[in-house]
Amino acid sequence: MYSNLVSFVQNEFGTTDFIPLHEPRFVGNEKKYVADAIDSTFVSSVGAYVNRFEEDFAKNTQQSYAVATVNGTAALHIAMLLAGVEKDTEVLTQALTFVATCNAISYLGAVPHFVDVDRTTLGMCPVKLASHLESVAEMRNGTCYNKITNRKISACVPMHTFGHIGAIESLVQVCNTYGIPLVEDAAEALGSYKNGKHAGSFGAVAAFSFNGNKVITAGGGGAITTNDETLAKRAKHLTTTAKIPHKYKYEHDAIGYNYRMPNLNAALLVAQLEQLPLFLKKKRALAERYEAFCTKERLQFIEEPKNTQSNYWLMALLLDSENQRDEFLEYTNTHGVMTRPIWQLMNRLPMFADCPSALLEDSEFLEARVVNIPSSVIL
Repeated sequence: MYSNLVSFVQNEFGTTDFIPLHEPRFVGNEKKYVADAIDSTFVSSVGAYVNRFEEDFAKNTQQSYAVATVNGTAALHIAMLLAGVEKDTEVLTQALTFVATCNAISYLGAVPHFVDVDRTTLGMCPVKLASHLESVAEMRNGTCYNKITNRKISACVPMHTFGHIGAIESLVQVCNTYGIPLVEDAAEALGSYKNGKHAGSFGAVAAFSFNGNKVITAGGGGAITTNDETLAKRAKHLTTTAKIPHKYKYEHDAIGYNYRMPNLNAALLVAQLEQLPLFLKKKRALAERYEAFCTKERLQFIEEPKNTQSNYWLMALLLDSENQRDEFLEYTNTHGVMTRPIWQLMNRLPMFADCPSALLEDSEFLEARVVNIPSSVIL
């Protein structure tokens, strides 16, 4: 079984050399635009490509505004700050996520509060969220509190795992019932849609990532998106060190962050966005070939959830057991095909071990069985 998969992957990617999990493709105007940015001498956060990228990205994600940041973690940090997350409050999120989600919560002095995911979508489960809140939450003067810890529940941050959008509309309904703002961690979901709506357009604000292994990349980078003009202006202000615009004075009116994306990175991303339709088409075609192969080999390929169009950022298999997962990882990586397990649950990490948590049965099930397989765009 494992040898057949290695042979299949080598055939798809046309090489017997090492095959990485997800490598970038620079096949358009990247060098041209970066050279133009260099020639302009505006290589930092003030530059034409930053503004152009923000306009283009907002259109691509069906949002009115986008604010470019240095990375996705910075974007999520500011997105939660805009939503009202404060020190000594709790943020509902998944234990099955990349560590950046919980790191960003911690930057605000808040505490992650873990909720289980759905075994099919890999995203936060609205049924389990509702059930958990019924047991631990209480309303005090219109504000939701954890009655066990006495901390305010200041936000809910679901993450679109591997680009798959779960039951986001139902999550919004649950959060609305309790008056909890929903912030989308859409770091992995550029180009994914649910019922025709782009990832990041369901909550009040969202965060995206352009790390080196994402569908499009500038080696780093992130973006905050929203339809709220006030939030967008505040995001741009805070990520620009909260500097009050002036011809020459240095005046600041809040604790700000040096989070704006440099013009060089934005130039890369403008070119990458031009290639996005092609990249998404090629990734979907690869996913379809993986699915056909897995059906023949009796492997379970993780497909996009119902009523969604996934970007298939990282493609994944669900294996039968933890032992099979470990055997699979050892064999494939030894034979030059990079694979990796899904993340270790956040509540198992020492810095988050004491955080509040619901039962995490499906998160634990998936942690022991899910592996990622090579997912780069094949041109």
